[in-house]
Formats: sequence, structure tokens, C-alpha cells
Amino acid sequence: MFLKTNLHFHTSLDEEITNYNIYQGIDYAKEQNFGVLAYTPHRKFLFKQEFSNYAESKGLLLIPGIEINIGKKHIVILNCGKEAENIKSFEDVANYKKKNPNVLILAPHPFVFSPKSLKSSFLENIGLFDAVEMTVFSNGVFNFNKPAEIAAKKHGKPFIATSDTHFLEDINRGYALINVKEKNIEEVFSAIKNGDFQNKMNSMSPIAMIKYIIKSALNTIRPNTFRS
Repeated sequence: MFLKTNLHFHTSLDEEITNYNIYQGIDYAKEQNFGVLAYTPHRKFLFKQEFSNYAESKGLLLIPGIEINIGKKHIVILNCGKEAENIKSFEDVANYKKKNPNVLILAPHPFVFSPKSLKSSFLENIGLFDAVEMTVFSNGVFNFNKPAEIAAKKHGKPFIATSDTHFLEDINRGYALINVKEKNIEEVFSAIKNGDFQNKMNSMSPIAMIKYIIKSALNTIRPNTFRS
């Protein structure tokens, strides 16, 4: 069976520009026929069993995760625990992965024009990553996905679409249809590593990028009332 999957998802618990909580996010993902969602808060591991139970009650597999910072650069770690908050270097990533072989390390938006992107650090540490993100922040004018796809292909890494969701209306911009026999984390990760998925991408136009930046700025200065 193919599961509609988003491996990069934020909520108001971890992101000030976001105006929906985890339960609202799960509800909306289910409405949009997602079967798998990875909750990847910035810098903090905020996953709770009650979140997983709620998702399961909706027929959705919720994968615990975190989007850590190494300096300002982002790395997504899936199926991790709270100790992943302590990762501060690429060496730490390697050690954590060695001790926790069931995690999946994703390189998010590696070449997007931002200090949060890995850029040269991605290629220097390519062996650490299990998959590379196809980002929604790319288009014909600013094609940040092209170098990421070339690198992924060269090094034999799966290149998988996500929406890096900060606003629910963007959740369908990027996702993968992952082919699994059973709906569990092990099956999902195995399918990703074997390339058994189909990417679906409706990336942002330059105008959509500008609107996203403006919306983010406006939400930053407004009080966030969704911190639950």
C-alpha cells in the first residue's frame, strides 16, 4: 500500500510563526489523506505518547523527530529520543547514529539560500545522511533542488519530497507516496532507503516565496495563542 507521507512538520509548540497546535495539525493531515507524519520541532524534542495515541486514533502514524541546529545549520533526525537535543556537531550526529541505528537522518533544504541550510557541510558529511530533502522552496528561477538532486544521485541517497510545514495550507506542496506492506516506522524507513516511493511536488513560485516570507514576519510579531 502507498502511504501519503510528510517527514518534516512543525507546530506552534516549537515555531512562533505557526498558528496551529499538534492536534490541529494531525486533524488536518488526516483530512488531507496523509498516512504518515513526522513531527520535527526546532531544537527541542517535544514528542509525547499522547500525540502518538491521538494520531493513531485518526489512523495516522506519527514519527518522533527533531530538527537540530549545528551552528545555524539544520539537520532532521527521525525516530530519535530527547537526548538528540544534545547534538551540537557532525561528530555528535555520527556518534548518535552509531548508538541509535534505527534513526533516519535527513538533510533538509541543503542548498536553499539561507544560513540554516547545510550547503558545503552537506557534501563534507554526506555519509551521515540517509536521505536528502526535495524542498518546496525551489522553482525554475531559484532551483535549489537541482544541486541537491545531483548530489543525492551521485552518492546513492534517496531524494524525498517534504513540505517542511509551517502553515497548514502548504502541507500538500511536497510529500511522498511510500510503498509499504505495514504501517510502521521500520517499514517506512526501509522503503525510503530502497527508493520505493513516489515524490509529489508543487513547489513555491517566486511570488509564493515572497508571500511566505511576509506571512512569517507578520506571525512573528503577533502573539501566538496556540501553544498547546
